[in-house]
Amino acid sequence: MHFIPDDLDDYVVKHSQDEPELLKQLNRETYQKILQPRMLSGHFQGRVLSMISKLCRPKYILEIGTYTGYSALCLAEGMQTDGELHTIDINEELYDLQRKYFDLSDYGDLIHQHVGNALDIIPTIQKKFDLVFIDADKENYCNYFEAIIDQLDSGAIILSDNVLWSGKVIEKLDPEDEATRSLVAYNTLLKTDNRVETVMLPIRDGLTICRKK
Repeated sequence: MHFIPDDLDDYVVKHSQDEPELLKQLNRETYQKILQPRMLSGHFQGRVLSMISKLCRPKYILEIGTYTGYSALCLAEGMQTDGELHTIDINEELYDLQRKYFDLSDYGDLIHQHVGNALDIIPTIQKKFDLVFIDADKENYCNYFEAIIDQLDSGAIILSDNVLWSGKVIEKLDPEDEATRSLVAYNTLLKTDNRVETVMLPIRDGLTICRKK
């Protein structure tokens, strides 16, 4: 979803960093072979994730929701050379495609894939994360936040995707729409929780940046 006119959005993309060739290939293969390719972060948001990571210079990154691995590769661009990126996805069918592109990148040895329920896996990864990207099932966003907040030191960053949910967060709530209800609750949590500082950006479908105090 674009929150500015398409021609202005195109201008923004054209005047941002080019998409790396490996990510172009992954983008193309995702759209050719994988269901719901719109879940891919894509060129512009990928460059935003890369820039944030480069500014943070994280040693340990956690990603909740791998999909085909595009966002993980973007986040890895700013990771320290002795760092680790742990990415979790419940869909084991995407594992080989993710690994294919991870291994083609400069970060293959630093990216660790986990398959299963993130709420079960997170406690088993004994790291203090510097950067977290949440982009999985919206119904569990609040649960993911609570699961990771104590594994972050002061100054750590949490990025949350799809927080505007195609504008549904400001529409009359359908009682049966659990995803939207959960995102509304999550956005409120990030605004009111005194453990974090929060700013919401209208980038694509909404991206929130939180800094742990």
